[in-house]
Amino acid sequence: MNPRATWYVAVDGKEEGPFTREEMDEKLASNDVNRETYVFTPGMADWEPLGKLSAFQAALQGPVARPPAPPSRPTRADEIDYEIFGEEMQFVEITLDPGEATIAEAGAFMFMDPGITMETIFGDGSHQSKQSGFMGKLMSAGKRVLTGESLFMTMFGNAASSRQKVAFASPYPGRIIPIDLMQHNNTILCQKDAFLCAAKGVSVGIAFQRKLGAGLFGGEGFILQKLEGDGLAFVHAGGHVVSKDLAPGETLRLDTGCLVAFESQVNYDIQFVGGVKTALFGGEGLFFATLTGPGRVFIQSLPFSRLASRIFAAAPQTGGSRKGEGSVLDVLGGLGNILDGDGR
Repeated sequence: MNPRATWYVAVDGKEEGPFTREEMDEKLASNDVNRETYVFTPGMADWEPLGKLSAFQAALQGPVARPPAPPSRPTRADEIDYEIFGEEMQFVEITLDPGEATIAEAGAFMFMDPGITMETIFGDGSHQSKQSGFMGKLMSAGKRVLTGESLFMTMFGNAASSRQKVAFASPYPGRIIPIDLMQHNNTILCQKDAFLCAAKGVSVGIAFQRKLGAGLFGGEGFILQKLEGDGLAFVHAGGHVVSKDLAPGETLRLDTGCLVAFESQVNYDIQFVGGVKTALFGGEGLFFATLTGPGRVFIQSLPFSRLASRIFAAAPQTGGSRKGEGSVLDVLGGLGNILDGDGR
C-alpha cells in the first residue's frame, strides 16, 4: 500500500479528510484515532478498521518502550581500600584516592603520608550531618558525649593528586574488625568504645536500649554506638573475635562484656543467671546477655573491663601482690618492692 496515499477517516459517522500518511501517524500518536477507527483510501473495496491494516501495525504498536535506567543512588560513603597488619596489637592502613577521606576517633591515629590533611570536625562528616546544618552537627557531636567519646572527630582527607595512606592503631591487644555496612542492612550496633575509624560518609550515632533490664544490667548501659551507611567501618575488640549467624528464633547467651557488635534486627536482652549460689559465688556476675536471631553477632574473648580489673587488682599501689613472679624479691614482699625500686 502506498505510504503517501490519501486517507479518509470516519468519526462519529462523518467522513473527515483527506489526510496524508504523515498526518495519520500524527493522529495515532495523539490518540485522535485508534485501531477501531474506520478508514478508507482509494484502492480499498470498503471502509476497514485501522487495526486490520498492515500498513498501520507498526504505528499502532508504538515505539518500543525502553526500561528506565536504574536509579543512580549516590554512594554517601567513600570507597576505601585497606590492609590490617599485626597479630595481637593490630593497626589498619587505609589507602585513599584523591579527594577521599576517612574519619577516626581521637587518639587512634598512627601515621600518614604527606598528602593527607587532618581536620577536626563536629559530628561525623556524614551526609546526614551536612544536610542538617550546624545544629545537626552539634547534636551529632553531643550524642557522642553520651557514649563517653570526644566531642570532636578527626577527618583525614587525601589532598594530593595520587593515592595516599593513613593508619590507625588499636588501643589495646585484640582484633580490628572490618565491617561492610551494606552487608549488614546498613546498620550495626556496637559497644560504646568499639568504634575505631570509618570511611567518610558513615554516620556514627547512638542507640538507646528500649528494655530497662538490658540498660541497667546489660554491661553496656542504655546507650550503644550505632554505625549507619553504605561504607566500611572498623571496630576494635579485645582478645580473639568470632562472629556467629543466628537463625530466626535462635538464642545465644554470653557474658555481657564479651559482646562487641550485632546487627540491628537481633533482639538484645539480659537474663538472670539463676540460683542464689551461682549468682553469689559463681564469679560470673548476676546476669548474662541473650541475643535472639535472625542476624549476625560479634563476640570478643577478652573484654577490656576484664583486662583492666586484673591489672588494677595486681597493681602494688592498690594492695595487689606480684603473685606468680616466683622471685626472691616476691617472697620478701614489701622489702622486695624497696630493693627493686617499686617502694615509692
